[in-house]
Amino acid sequence: MALDAVAEGYAVALSLIAAIGAQNAFVLRQGLRCEHVLPVVLFCAASDAILIAIGVAGFGALIEKAPLLVDVMRGLGAAFLLAYGARRLWSAWRGGARLDPAAESARPLGRVLAALAAITWLNPHVYLDTVVLLGAISTKWGAEAPAFGAGAALASLSFFLALGFGARLVAPLFAAPAAWRVLDGFVGILMWTIAWSLLF
Repeated sequence: MALDAVAEGYAVALSLIAAIGAQNAFVLRQGLRCEHVLPVVLFCAASDAILIAIGVAGFGALIEKAPLLVDVMRGLGAAFLLAYGARRLWSAWRGGARLDPAAESARPLGRVLAALAAITWLNPHVYLDTVVLLGAISTKWGAEAPAFGAGAALASLSFFLALGFGARLVAPLFAAPAAWRVLDGFVGILMWTIAWSLLF
């Protein structure tokens, strides 16, 4: 059961993190330039781990006092997943997304992390994805919710490591809009599948 929880946490978090966004573009850009890659990767992974832990722990505490909250949060989580999946599928259908890293002069680590902190912590979607959505999904695992959270945190770490250090390998691929269409389509289908599992 614990391994199942870890696996689902990993899959859900990976599908959320992999969607194109400002944070991923920032990490990919740093990776392409081979500049402060490890601190950037660790900052992103640590931020996600903190938010995931808050979501899992917070929802667990609330459920002990209000068991009906589980059904409410599952419904809200499913609704969000359906909308998020529809958005990703629409993006895949429409196409046109691409990454075009800007050529910038080298910046000190402090400025890089300050910019990354703003992109990460001032983005409302990061709270929806980690605290609300992952926290809501973790409730179905009961006592295994921490394992779900661990899987989600591991997905974040592995994704950002791959993105930051593998950037030069995938840059030509993700310069093409077709690659983003495939990725968005996959994420959209996975989001709808998870929403179905939450509801039924």
